[in-house]
Amino acid sequence: MLYDAVLLDRDGTLIEDVPYNGDPEKVRPVPGARAALDRLRAAGLRLAVVTNQSGLARGYFTGEQMRAVHARVEELLGRFDAWLVCPHDDADGCDCRKPAPGLVYAAARELGTTASRCVLVGDIGRDVGAALAAGAAGVLVPTPVTRPEEVAAAGWVATDLPAAVAEILRRQQAVQPATPPTAPVRTALVVRSDSAGDVLVTGPAIRAVAAGAERVVLLCGPRGRAAANLLPGVDEIIEHPLPWIDPTPGPVDPEAMRSLTARLGAVGADQAVVFTSFHQSALPLALLLRMAGIDRIAAISDDYPGSLLDIRHRVPVGVPEPERALSLAAAAGHRLPDGDEPVLRLRRDAVPQRPADLGDPGYVVLHPGSAASSRACPPEVATRIVGALTDAGHRVLVTGGPDERAITARVAAAGGTDLGGRTDLAGLAAIVADARAVVVGNTGPAHLAAAAGVPVVSLFAPTVPFGQWGPYRVPTIRLGDAAAPCRDTRAASCPVPGHPCLAGVDPDEVVDALRTLAVSGGGSR
Repeated sequence: MLYDAVLLDRDGTLIEDVPYNGDPEKVRPVPGARAALDRLRAAGLRLAVVTNQSGLARGYFTGEQMRAVHARVEELLGRFDAWLVCPHDDADGCDCRKPAPGLVYAAARELGTTASRCVLVGDIGRDVGAALAAGAAGVLVPTPVTRPEEVAAAGWVATDLPAAVAEILRRQQAVQPATPPTAPVRTALVVRSDSAGDVLVTGPAIRAVAAGAERVVLLCGPRGRAAANLLPGVDEIIEHPLPWIDPTPGPVDPEAMRSLTARLGAVGADQAVVFTSFHQSALPLALLLRMAGIDRIAAISDDYPGSLLDIRHRVPVGVPEPERALSLAAAAGHRLPDGDEPVLRLRRDAVPQRPADLGDPGYVVLHPGSAASSRACPPEVATRIVGALTDAGHRVLVTGGPDERAITARVAAAGGTDLGGRTDLAGLAAIVADARAVVVGNTGPAHLAAAAGVPVVSLFAPTVPFGQWGPYRVPTIRLGDAAAPCRDTRAASCPVPGHPCLAGVDPDEVVDALRTLAVSGGGSR
């Protein structure tokens, strides 16, 4: 199950927003609220209200009046399992006033679950921010008071409360197999041919297939091989580039395709599950798999597949990539075993010891680069971030690949330790695992952080949707201009002069984000 509980903002989400309301007679549920909440209750989900009520601090109403309002809400909408209230004003500096994550953590504890198994529904950016900062899912239901930039930054937007509930339940159901495979699966061939980050986010789905198969063979491309080596559940890896997937493909080589087809046939797979990103096609490989003699093939395809697929799965736009892949695994009859959370994970035996010369754990990792330059943090911005973090008392390690040494040296000169080119992906995973937080764009190390449960300050360029590619189920704060002109272009190189989506990030925002994530200079998270 993806979720145990649904947390709901009060004003503007459950009931009409009456500023500083202490009068039960003014409580008016939003349209469809009671039926939507009853659907959640019927599905076995626990419900809690998480609400900022600064009117208490300002003396606009009393605690007794507030409790009377809540009693009226329950009279109209049914009982909630918990009420979590922040009574403070912004100036109080508490850790419970949204967008701080305190209410989400408190609600999860009271409901007997974890924040990552909660989804929070609210009407403004503070609600979504609190959810993300706790590692929960956040759904924005805009109202006339919701600012356009809040809508742009939200990863999951619903038209109203009933629509939000319908999608929560749909996503919950989508990862549960309707039926098991029609025959035992001795060998499953799974496919994820793309970059390291793409392979990492497919990990939960691959573990689900591995739970129902005796042997799992993974086909990946050269850019994803290092990540494939880190995934639990994989018994064998076939590395081969696919020219319809690679971003800089060479000409199609018929002999290479014949060789790949023969190699896939030699696997002897009972079933193939072809994982792709939302903009990629599984059909060229499905044809090769048919030619290789594989009888059962599952993939996501909006295009008509003819006889190429036995299971043609479809997924709405906006679903996080790990869940998108999990839903395909479920359509093929596979699910994660009990006790295996739907989170990113790495094989412990594949991650080496962190280099001893890096000192004690407790640093902040800044990874400024990316294979796609459109998603990299501008070096001048990264340099200022290192300076601000160092001034705030943080020890900063600057990481990057062998081709990024010049950038990491420039950035680290502001006060960090330069690790550019010093590690492979597994070594980087070891460094990330001992960090208190990672400051990174939309690139592989963000997913390494998610796999280690390390909080992320996400410098997210909006070339692809944050809701699909943001750090998954880990405390996260998103920075950058989500409405920049590059939005949804999928551009690998920045299409807008000046890189405006990230050029405007204020280093003090990064320091503040770490503070919100309970990561302070010189302390422990």
